[in-house]
Amino acid sequence: MSEQPVSEGPKGDEEQKGQPETARVNIEQFAALDLRVGEIKSVEPHPKADRLFVMTVDLGEESPRQLVAGIRAHREADELVGKRIVVVANLEPAKLRGVESQGMLLAAGGRDGVDLALLTVDQDVPVGTRIS
Repeated sequence: MSEQPVSEGPKGDEEQKGQPETARVNIEQFAALDLRVGEIKSVEPHPKADRLFVMTVDLGEESPRQLVAGIRAHREADELVGKRIVVVANLEPAKLRGVESQGMLLAAGGRDGVDLALLTVDQDVPVGTRIS
């Protein structure tokens, strides 16, 4: 994949305070993301990390996925079960402290005094629905 030039973006008062400037993506790059609705089925503390949860998430596939998420300081396990969340389903699997994560949940905040907000979806949206 070729590198895309970084946009100059707005300057001065127009620039959002505290937000780092990021590279822009084109519509094809955005469309390559497979964002899906998933339902959290189970949540356990990561055995080797105080800040991580290991979750089982149903994305409407043959078997549920395992996700590892760094949200343990912001949420209790029992409040997460049953939530419908947004998951990056086509992210390369990665091992986090020895446990494989097969996707990534989307959230906002969680740093610099901003409370963490999970991107959730209404319960009537079916599991596995693609977000576009």
